[in-house]
Amino acid sequence: MSQNQIKTHEGPGYTENTIEIDFGHGKTLKLSTGKVAKQASGAVLAQVGKTVALVACVVSDEPLDKPFFPLMVDYREKFYAGGRIPGSFFKREARPSDGEMIRARLIDRTIRPLFPEGFMHEVQVYVTIISTDKNNPAELVAMCGASAALHLSQIPFQKPIAGVRVGELNGEAIINPNVEEMEESVLDLVVAGHADGINMVECGASEVSEAELVKALGLAHEQINTIVAGIEDLRKVAGKPKMDFQPKEQDEELLAAVAQLMPSHIKDIQQIHDKKARDLRVRRAVEEIQEQLAERFPEREGDIAGAVYLIDEKAMRRRVTKEGIRADGRRPTEVRPIWSEVDIVPAAHGSSLFTRGQTQALAAITLGSVDDKQMIDDMTGVTFKRFLLHYNFPAYSVGECKPPRGPGRREIGHGMLAERALTPLLPSQEEFPYTIRSVVEILESNGSSSMATVCSTSMALMDAGVPMREAVAGIAMGLITDDQGGVEVLTDIQGIEDHCGDMDFKVAGTTKGVTALQMDIKIEGITGEVLERALDQARTAREFILQKMNESIPETRAEMKPHTPRIVSIKIPTEKIREVIGSGGKIIRSIVEKSGAKVDIDDDGVAYIMSEDQESSRKACDMINSIIREIEAGETFTGKVTRVMEHGAIVELAPGKDGMVHISELEHHRVNVVEDVLKEGDEVKVIVLEVDRDRGRIRLSRKALLPRPEGGAEAVGAGAGASGRGEGRDRGERGDRGGRGDRGDRGEGRRVRKPRPPRN
Repeated sequence: MSQNQIKTHEGPGYTENTIEIDFGHGKTLKLSTGKVAKQASGAVLAQVGKTVALVACVVSDEPLDKPFFPLMVDYREKFYAGGRIPGSFFKREARPSDGEMIRARLIDRTIRPLFPEGFMHEVQVYVTIISTDKNNPAELVAMCGASAALHLSQIPFQKPIAGVRVGELNGEAIINPNVEEMEESVLDLVVAGHADGINMVECGASEVSEAELVKALGLAHEQINTIVAGIEDLRKVAGKPKMDFQPKEQDEELLAAVAQLMPSHIKDIQQIHDKKARDLRVRRAVEEIQEQLAERFPEREGDIAGAVYLIDEKAMRRRVTKEGIRADGRRPTEVRPIWSEVDIVPAAHGSSLFTRGQTQALAAITLGSVDDKQMIDDMTGVTFKRFLLHYNFPAYSVGECKPPRGPGRREIGHGMLAERALTPLLPSQEEFPYTIRSVVEILESNGSSSMATVCSTSMALMDAGVPMREAVAGIAMGLITDDQGGVEVLTDIQGIEDHCGDMDFKVAGTTKGVTALQMDIKIEGITGEVLERALDQARTAREFILQKMNESIPETRAEMKPHTPRIVSIKIPTEKIREVIGSGGKIIRSIVEKSGAKVDIDDDGVAYIMSEDQESSRKACDMINSIIREIEAGETFTGKVTRVMEHGAIVELAPGKDGMVHISELEHHRVNVVEDVLKEGDEVKVIVLEVDRDRGRIRLSRKALLPRPEGGAEAVGAGAGASGRGEGRDRGERGDRGGRGDRGDRGEGRRVRKPRPPRN
C-alpha cells in the first residue's frame, strides 16, 4: 500500500471507506465509498474543496447483441450544488446543456478503451455534481470518481484512470489550477491516462509551442500516476470481485477458410482509393465469400462478414506499417489535395468553402449586436459568450439516408473543439464590439470534418472583416499498429483510418503555435514519444494547409461587406446611465423607435449602436449625446411640446430632458392663454435661460428668439387679453405676475381695454 491511508467508518447498516490523495497544487482528492447508493454496482463520492461529485455505475446481467460496446455516461450538474434555482419557467433542471454533454463525452472517451475487447454487457455511469465551490472545476473530480466507481465494482474495468488539468501562468506549469487562475492561464490542458500511458487529451491554448505541450503532458502523467495508485489502494480494501467474463473465441476454422479466399479480393480492394467505391468492393467480397462458404458454414453469414472485415483491416495495417502505403495510396505524412474559396454565400456577412480530399465544410458568419450574446445559466451562475460556432453533420455528407435530428454529443463536441481553436485569435469586445456566430455545414465527410470546420471558419471570419490576428488551421493525425509490432503515425487521416486505426489526434493552431488539441485512442494508451512525433508531423501539415488557405484569402478584409450592420460605441458616464435608459426603459425604447438603430448599454456605461443604415446610427448617437451632455444657458433647441399648463408649457429638449417655457416667455406681447401660441405635440424653437442643477429645472424662452416689434415697442396682439396692473399702456417685458415692465413710447396714447375673459 502507498502512503495514502484509508479511514474506515462503521455506520448503521454500512461501512464507509475513505482515502485522501494528493491532487496537485496543494489540493486533496477525497474518495469515499460504502455509505451511499449501495445497490449500484459501484458508487463513490469524489471531493476536492467543496466540489463534490456522486458517481454510480451499473452493469446489465446479460450481454447485448450490438455492433458496439453499449456504454452510456450521464453527467448532470444540479443547480442546488451552487445554491441556485434554475431560471427556466419550470424551475427544474431540463435536458443536459452543451457543457454537460461535453463533460459526459470527456469521461466516455477516457474510460471506453479500458473495457475488454468483446465485452458487450451494457454499462451505465451516472455522474451527479451535488456541490460546487465555484473554484474547483467539477469535471476532473467526476472523472476520477467514475474511474474509482468502475474499478471498485464487479465490472471488468481493466485498470483505473485519472484526469488532471495543466495550466500555465508566468511561464510556470500548474497542476489543477483553480477557476480564477485559469482565467489568466495561456494553457488549458486536460490529460487522462493510467500508469502505463496517456489515453485522452483535450486542450485549448494561446499559440503554445509543441515543446511546451510535450513537457506539460509529462508533468500531467506524473500526477496521474499518484492518483491511480490511490484508487488501487482503495480497491484493495473496498473492491468487489470482478464478474467472470471470457471473450468469445474466434472460430479458427472459419477464419482460415475466409483467409484462403481473400487474397484476390485484397489485391483489388487495395487498388481502389475512392471511399464509396472501396466500400462497395468490400461488400462484394463479403457477398461472394458468404455464397462460397454457405454449405460449409450454414447460417454463419454474420461471422463470415466479420472475418472478411477483420482480414481486410489487418491487410490495410500491414501495408501501412511495412510498405508505407495507405488505403487511398498516400504516404504516411501526405495531406490530401486542398482547395478553397471565400464569399460564396452572398447575403452572409462572411463565408467560405474548404475542401480537403473528400471532406468539405461550408462556413457562414453572422455579426450581431452585443445583446445577441448567448447567456449560459448553470450551477455556478450566469455567464455570456460572444463567439458561437455551430456544427451540423447531415446524413447526405456520407451518402446515407437518415432522418434529420437535432445535434448530438458528437456535433456539439466538434463545434466546441473548433470554437476553442479559434477563440484565442479573435479581437476583444473593445476592439470589435460584435457577437460572432459561425454556422458550419459539413457537405462531404471522409475524415476530420472538425478540423475542416476550423479552416473554413477561419477563412469566413477573415472574409467578414473580423480582425483576426492570424489564420488558424487544423489537421487530424492517426496511429496504425500491426500484429508484428509495427507503428506508423499518419497525417490527415480519412474515415477508414479513423475507424480501423488506433488514434484520432486533432491539432489546430497558427504558424506560431497550437490553439487546440483533442486525442482519442482505441488502445489502452500511448507513450510520450508517439505524442511528440504526432505533434511534429501535425505542425508540418498545419503550415502546408495555412499556405493553401492564404491563396484564397491572405489577410482579413480591410472593410466589412456593405450589408453588414455597423456598430459604433459611446461612453456614457455611469451616473448618466439611468437617464439614458429612463424609467422602465422608456427613454432607450424611444431612442430605438425614433432612430431605427439597435442600442445596447453594458454595465460599464458603453453604449453600442448597431444599424445597417448610417443615418440611423448617427441619429441614435445624437440622441444619446444630447442626453448625457450638460445643458448650458444660452443654448438653443428645437423641441416638442409634451404638456401644456395654465402658466406655461413643458418642452422636451432631448429624450429624458425637459424644460419649461413660462407663459411670459412665449411672445413679446401679452399672452393670456398658452394654447393661443403652443399646443401639445407642436415643435418649438427655444433658448435656455437658466439651468438649476440642484433642483433639476431648466427655464426656457421662445420670445427671446423672436424678432422684436418695430420701434422696440411691444403691443398687445389680437386675441391677447389684459390683466393685472397697467392695462392699456404699451408694455415691455412683464414679470411672472403681470406687473409693470419697461415702458414703451407714451406718445402712442392709450389703447382700448378689451373685456376680461370669464373666470372658470
